[in-house]
Amino acid sequence: MTKVRRDALKELTTAQSLRYSRHLMLPSMDFHGQEALLAARVLQIGVGGLGCAAAPYLVASGLGALTLVDDDVVDSSNLQRQILFRQSDIGHPKAAVAARHLSGMNPDTKLSALTRRLGQQELQQMLADFDLVLDCSDNLATRNAINAACFATGTPLVSGAAIRLEGQVISFPMDGTQACYQCLSQLFGEQQLSCMESGVLSPLVGVIGSMQALEAIKILAGVGEPGYGRLQLFDALQGQWQSFQLPADPHCTVCGQGS
Repeated sequence: MTKVRRDALKELTTAQSLRYSRHLMLPSMDFHGQEALLAARVLQIGVGGLGCAAAPYLVASGLGALTLVDDDVVDSSNLQRQILFRQSDIGHPKAAVAARHLSGMNPDTKLSALTRRLGQQELQQMLADFDLVLDCSDNLATRNAINAACFATGTPLVSGAAIRLEGQVISFPMDGTQACYQCLSQLFGEQQLSCMESGVLSPLVGVIGSMQALEAIKILAGVGEPGYGRLQLFDALQGQWQSFQLPADPHCTVCGQGS
């Protein structure tokens, strides 16, 4: 259930049918799902470890348009886990570098980059042009701002986070029927530790970022059941997943009666 317009769908060309043949073999995907994906537009906020893992799978899978947003530049410490970047990219804007590296992967995907921080009003206005938001940011204030904008515009949200050896991913339909990210974030405060201070295992961000891409593709292509409102927690040390259904808070200041 997304904002992808049915009149925007186009039949696959012969070349596209060959390129995405492994998708087309899946009964739940088939031509209709791939065509919906090719018509879809995603706004990805954050091009760090999570974003560098999610974006290549979205592009390779045949997403129609991907806009990357990040106001940071590549640092040498990023290279341990942010796999889109190279030594020669140090000091350059992450979003622009990532878009450049991704551009050779798939001509079907229109790539663009914003190398500045978006204000709340600008972000909310932009969402009219997108079918889904991928939150790959690294701080609570940004995540809450993204959540509020998505709820205000009814734009589905896929949120991920990873630190140390722990990660999480959760999706929200933003249609007023289920919880929003604020229902979760109000249960805890801003993390005082960052990856710089507490560390993060390199493949962990790949696991969570890939899961975000999977959730986004399922939502946009109408494949299977998206994990709406289901908080998935990954313990990399033990190699175990846990899953919890997040209840909507009736007093939530974003989606509840307290708004």
